[in-house]
Amino acid sequence: MTTTPTAPASTLIEAGGIEAIPVDRRHGSPWQLFATWTSPNLEFATVFVGMIAVAYFQLSLPAAILAIVIGNALGSITQGILSTWGPREGLAQLVLSRTAFGLRGNILPSAINTVMAGLGWFATNSVSGTLALSALTHMPLWLSLIIVVIVQVGLAFVGHDLVQHFERYTAIVLGIIFLIAVIVIFTHAGDAAAPKGLGWSFAGFTLTASAAFGYAAGWNPYASDYTRYQEKDVSKLQLGLAAGLGDFVSCTVLMIAGAASVYIAFNGDNPTDSFVQPLPTWLRDLTLLAICIGAIAANALNIYSGAMSFLAAGIKIPFGLRRAIIALGFGIIGFFIALAAVLNGHFEAQYENFLLVIAYWIAPWLGIVLTDRLLRRGTSIAELVPDSAKYRNWAGPIALVVAGAISIWLFSNQTFYVGLLAKDTGIGDITPLVGFVLAAVIYWALFRAFKVRLGGPLADEPELIVGIDAADRAA
Repeated sequence: MTTTPTAPASTLIEAGGIEAIPVDRRHGSPWQLFATWTSPNLEFATVFVGMIAVAYFQLSLPAAILAIVIGNALGSITQGILSTWGPREGLAQLVLSRTAFGLRGNILPSAINTVMAGLGWFATNSVSGTLALSALTHMPLWLSLIIVVIVQVGLAFVGHDLVQHFERYTAIVLGIIFLIAVIVIFTHAGDAAAPKGLGWSFAGFTLTASAAFGYAAGWNPYASDYTRYQEKDVSKLQLGLAAGLGDFVSCTVLMIAGAASVYIAFNGDNPTDSFVQPLPTWLRDLTLLAICIGAIAANALNIYSGAMSFLAAGIKIPFGLRRAIIALGFGIIGFFIALAAVLNGHFEAQYENFLLVIAYWIAPWLGIVLTDRLLRRGTSIAELVPDSAKYRNWAGPIALVVAGAISIWLFSNQTFYVGLLAKDTGIGDITPLVGFVLAAVIYWALFRAFKVRLGGPLADEPELIVGIDAADRAA
């Protein structure tokens, strides 16, 4: 007799941490991933990437659109690929990363993602939601921040199912509001003359593409966190398409709208106000509310996956609700970081630097984990990823550090540091591209040189790197 897995109630607190999800707890539809990766991008932080392209990198609208599309496409394709890895082992993304880094070596990417997700992105999106809520209600910034933080931490504290339900329903509401706002903005964008000095520059193009990639690919280290509950025989083609399209469509539409809004008006001191300025009052208020809710949707994922990354680093928490407790701790720490950012101001420069730093580490990490999966295709990795110190693979940490250091040293373009080859060359920032390629090559060479142990024979049909199974290929 067989039983159909049922989804636990979304209001029950998810117990445990990063353990593999057993078969009897698997549930969900692959296309729910479209909403999961649409909702968190329907916020002002996405819009502001497009604003940066025109207002700070001085690109014309067509050039900005092209850079935005390329950057988002690259980040969304990898989002789709990584999402297909969750169902086979039922494990989170940074736990699966252990095959390329080993248990000890995986502390490095897990720690980086913990800081970036649980603290960096948390503060960034909290500031965005706080500014919108304060503009809408005229509440003090500190009070608006408290409200935003309490809601998003509450969602992450309960866990996976409540987060998925929240993303599903907010995707519909936010999608409608932002669609109307985008149409109005594009209608008014044609009324104003193009800002002076806009055009094409290779530097502005690569900076915009890298920033867009950093934003879209910022979700990559979380990808399988939200597919590990899917059943093993789920269509990986549908799963990958749903996740990738959700990320790409939402990011691209809102970033382009942000770029177009600069043609109407731009206020560096209050970019949120610039975006909603052409909207009628009723739509302005709805859009501000949507920006606030979108920030909460994004941070529910950031806090949840930040806690998963913290546990993937090998931290031992002797409590049944260890994931929930860690999420609460991140919320408290993140609140004070966000409060400092709100009081300090200069959000645009901090945000630009943050997006590029995100791309600097994610690109080489991607090069390593994708190369690792390609080298292991047709093998089972279940024996390599449990909590065991017996498996080591130093090829990953070495490749990440070397590729990251070289690419940043030569090609980075930050306000606080410009790479040697980026100075006076007009190349902008190609650090992510160099880091990805260099890390993949170094890892491949070290994997062979170190004779890294492969997994055992795979009972199922061998998977390709994208995770498309035999049934999908036949279809």
